Amino acid sequence: MKTAASPRIEAAAVETKVRPGIGRRQVYAVAGCYFVASFAALGLPPYLTEILPELGDGAARWAGLLYIVPTIFGAIGAPLWGRLADRFGRKRLLLRAQLGLAAAFLLAGWADSIGTFATALVIQGVLGGTFAASNGYLGAALEGHALSRALTLMQGSARAALVCAPIVVGALTPWLSPHRQYALLAVLPLAAAAMLAALPEPPRSRPAPPQATTAEAGADGTPVVEATAEPSGRAPAASLRALYAIEFAFVFSTVISFPYLISLIKERIPGTGPMVSGILFALPHMCYLIAAIPVHSLFRGRPRLGIALGFGCIALGLAGHGIAGSLTSFVAVRLVLGAGLTLGLVCMSVLAADCAKGRAPGGLFGSIEFFSKAGAVAAGVAAAAGNDWFGPTAPVLTGTAIALVTVLATALPRLPRTLRTRRSSRCPR
Repeated sequence: MKTAASPRIEAAAVETKVRPGIGRRQVYAVAGCYFVASFAALGLPPYLTEILPELGDGAARWAGLLYIVPTIFGAIGAPLWGRLADRFGRKRLLLRAQLGLAAAFLLAGWADSIGTFATALVIQGVLGGTFAASNGYLGAALEGHALSRALTLMQGSARAALVCAPIVVGALTPWLSPHRQYALLAVLPLAAAAMLAALPEPPRSRPAPPQATTAEAGADGTPVVEATAEPSGRAPAASLRALYAIEFAFVFSTVISFPYLISLIKERIPGTGPMVSGILFALPHMCYLIAAIPVHSLFRGRPRLGIALGFGCIALGLAGHGIAGSLTSFVAVRLVLGAGLTLGLVCMSVLAADCAKGRAPGGLFGSIEFFSKAGAVAAGVAAAAGNDWFGPTAPVLTGTAIALVTVLATALPRLPRTLRTRRSSRCPR
C-alpha cells in the first residue's frame, strides 16, 4: 500500500540519481579542471593596460575592446559547440575546449603585435568555452538535485578563479610580465585536458523523468512543476525562454559594476591602496564561496523565490554603491551584492537543472552560455557609455534599474496564482 508520501520519496530518488559512469570524485575533477584552466582567462585581462604597451599601444587604448573580444566570440561559438557535443560526444568536445584554450594562450604569450594578440583572443573565444562544455558533460551524466548541486560547484570554481587568479598573476609580475604569463599559464589547460582524458564518456541519451517527479513538483508549486508538466518530460519553452532572460539580466546587472568599480572607490575614498580595492572587488565572490552550498539546500525547492530575493539584493547593493562614501559602507554594499550574487547563481543552477530534463545538455548549456556572454558584452558597452557620459556612478545605477525590473518580472507573475489559491481556499466550490 502506498502512502501519501510515496510520490515524494520516489521524486527524491529521481532528483538524486547519478547516471552510470560518473561519481562525486569525477564531478569534483571536472570542477577542478575548470578552475585551473580559467586562471589565464580570468586572471590576465585586468592587466591588459600593462600588456598592450609592450605591443605598441602605449596608451592602452584598445584595452576596453580587447577585454570583451573573447566574450563576444565565445557567445557566438557556444551554441554550435554545444550541439556538436550532443552529436559527437561531450567528453571529446570538453577536451577540445581545454586544448583550444592552451593554443590561444600560447599564441597570446608569444604575440609580438596587437594584431597577433587580438587573433589569440579571438581563438580563445571561439575554441574555448570550457564552462559550457563542462556543464554539458555534467548535464549528460547527472539530473535533478545532483545536477543543480554540480552546477553550483562549477560556479564556485569560477568564483574561486576570479578571486585567486589576479592575485597570483600580480605576485608573478616582478619575475615575468603578464604578457609572457599567457604562455606560462597555457600549461594549466593542458594539465586539465590530461586529467579529463581519464574520465568516462557520459551517455548520449537522457530518458524522460518519471511521472512521480511531476506529482511531487506539483505539490510544492515550484518551477519543477512547470518543468515536468509536458508528457515528454521537457520543461515548457516558456520556462526555457524565462531562464535565458534571467541569465542575461543577471549577468548584465552584476558585470556592469566590474569595469569601473576601482575608479569609483578611488573617487569616493581617496588614497585607497590597490590591495584594499582588490579585496572590495572580490568580496561578492567570496560570499558565494562561503554560502553557495547552504543556499542551495535552502532554495532548491523554490528557486524563483531565491532569484527574486537575489535580484532584490543586487538592486539594493548596486544602489548603495551610488551613495557609499567610506570603507565601511563599501564593505556593507559589497556584501549585500554578494548575497544577491549567491542567491541568483545558485537558483539559476536549479532552474537550469530543471530545464535540462529531457533535453540535449550540450545544446542547452551552450545556449545558456550565449545569453550569459551576451549579457556581459552588453554590460561592458553600457558601463563604458555610462562612465563616459555621467561618471563611474552611472553603471551601478543602470544595473540597479535592470535588477529592479527583473524583480518585478519574476515576482509579479506569481501574484495572480497566489490570489487564486487563496480565493479558492476561502470560497470552495
